[in-house]
Amino acid sequence: MASTVGARGQITIDKELRDELGIQPGWKAVQRRVGDRIELRFLPPRHQRSLRGVLADPEGPSFPTDSALKDSAESAWVEVYLEQQRDEASR
Repeated sequence: MASTVGARGQITIDKELRDELGIQPGWKAVQRRVGDRIELRFLPPRHQRSLRGVLADPEGPSFPTDSALKDSAESAWVEVYLEQQRDEASR
């Protein structure tokens, strides 16, 4: 597969290669010289999708909204505080 270098120094990466490597529009092409060749590496952009729940235990607690998560966290802190108070009182 060969490409012609355009007037602005640009080349086209063959669709077959882009598909095989999963290269998408918006990816960064990092180039460096290796001897008498140019090596290209492609880096995807930072994603804009939420990772919320990716590591969640499917059998563990679930928080359908940010508000529910905040309420649960606040409740947990109250429980910890009360437990500490009981421990101090029993000493």
